[in-house]
Amino acid sequence: MKNVLVVDYKMGNIDSIVRGIEECGEKPIVSNRSEDFQAASSIILPGVGSFTKAMENIHKYGLEELLRENAVDKKKPLLGICLGMQILASKGFEGGETPGLGLIEGEVVRFQTDDPEIRIPHVGWNEVIFAQNSPLFNNIESGRDFYFVHSYHFICADESISIAYTPYCGDFTSVVCKGNIFGTQFHPEKSQRVGLQLLKNFLII
Repeated sequence: MKNVLVVDYKMGNIDSIVRGIEECGEKPIVSNRSEDFQAASSIILPGVGSFTKAMENIHKYGLEELLRENAVDKKKPLLGICLGMQILASKGFEGGETPGLGLIEGEVVRFQTDDPEIRIPHVGWNEVIFAQNSPLFNNIESGRDFYFVHSYHFICADESISIAYTPYCGDFTSVVCKGNIFGTQFHPEKSQRVGLQLLKNFLII
């Protein structure tokens, strides 16, 4: 049994993530306490809401250094989900330009389109096409559908960090990976069996 920490910074869909992890056979801890970070073997950073408010709460609860210490210095696997992926970036523009955690260099910008057929926010099921191999994708076929809810997307400074993309409003990055740090723009915990497989894959990294 692993020590899976779901970071509680009052911005996430915590209950559904906890249920998803439990379905994968693990019992997560929901916390923002330093001692639980230190005991964790894997960390999940959820998120629902705006980039600016998320970073306000990250600072409010003193989580920036804890995330950096455990993910960067100690190399513990970290998975950011939806807004949790976005705040891994250098900066975001939702609610005004705001510095992010800077764990993956890049920026988070709003979708732009003149096509009246393309709806913003992007809500619903859409395919995720793998650009690179990753242990996160074990036993999952490229092109499977996952569930999305977002108006902003992550532009990586280094294209090699973008390991999967989704065709919507052009192509946007839907999965990032930098060493032990991963992010999914979609919600694996809401993506039925294929999403649970991705969570299982993360939990054994």
